[in-house]
Amino acid sequence: MSKPRVAVVFGGRNSEHAVSLMGAGSVLEAIDRSKYEVVPIGIAQDGRWVLAAGDQRYAIEDGKLPVVDTSGAELALPSGEAALVAYEPGSIPVELGTVDVVFPVMHGPFAEDGTIQGLLEMAGVRYVGSGVLASAVGMDKAYMKAILAAAGLPVGPYVVVRERDWRLDKDRVVKEVEQLGWPVFVKPARAGSSQGISKAHDLASLETAVEFAQAHDPKVLVEAAIVGREIECAVLESLGDEPPAASTPGEVLVEGGQEFFDFEAKYYPDQMSLTVPADIPAETAEELRAMAVRAFEALGCEGLSRVDFFYTPDGRLILNEINTMPGFTSLSVAPQLWAASGLTYAQLVERLIQLALGRKAGLR
Repeated sequence: MSKPRVAVVFGGRNSEHAVSLMGAGSVLEAIDRSKYEVVPIGIAQDGRWVLAAGDQRYAIEDGKLPVVDTSGAELALPSGEAALVAYEPGSIPVELGTVDVVFPVMHGPFAEDGTIQGLLEMAGVRYVGSGVLASAVGMDKAYMKAILAAAGLPVGPYVVVRERDWRLDKDRVVKEVEQLGWPVFVKPARAGSSQGISKAHDLASLETAVEFAQAHDPKVLVEAAIVGREIECAVLESLGDEPPAASTPGEVLVEGGQEFFDFEAKYYPDQMSLTVPADIPAETAEELRAMAVRAFEALGCEGLSRVDFFYTPDGRLILNEINTMPGFTSLSVAPQLWAASGLTYAQLVERLIQLALGRKAGLR
């Protein structure tokens, strides 16, 4: 019998292109080649799908972020066929065979936000991770917070700033933001990896921060600053009928002098540390784990998610956000949390592939 064919898809048309490549490098190293046939597929920054070159570099080198090498054959995934087709100008398209499951190690808009999930649904291909709706809601922080609050989970105060309102009714928007109190955090509603985020201490810096966030997304979220420690928990879907499992919680500490957990702190060496288990009371850790699973189920997530909390000095837990495809290098937070909980990175990758292979294509 032939081995199941796993297409690892990475890259994409957004500012998290490099983050995706770094995660894909770890996944490609971890997949058991004795069990699976692996096809690495890069999505270039201009949207082209290409068969990744064998010597593709996936890490930050000399301060330079990796990008998809476009020298390989271009690919297409015809709708409803689950078959890869390679084509080059002046050549007859060549079918490369069917794909059993796609592992989309992708982040941000046009990737993690339900768009690639919708494409794969249309093509009839199984894939790792959450479906279209959960991915879209998890990417849009405004709708995410609305769903989490509706599920009875504690979220911090926030204001949604839409491009039209900021342009035509800025005074009203500013008054709403001022009610949050200063400082505030300003971020793109649909971006990740701390891209486009800044901290505003007054009206002047608010205007600069909104314009900076709008460079990534016309829809912006302004959040009240919450004093507290950042505690994170990963959630993993069960292979059977058991409920999702929550990892041991861990605390993220910024070591590089940044004012908050920004892009450099997340992805450059020696900028952050993770303490696992987090030094919090046992009953608080159990409450946090239960809340993480509730958030996972409220959005209808599948596969893996990471849920981020603030633990305030007065002992409250406030849910910051859920990531339906968290950073996925072997040194990223979610894999580290599972490693501390007894599941190695290779075992985590295997579990996610098995979950996807066991899921039927289409509505479920």
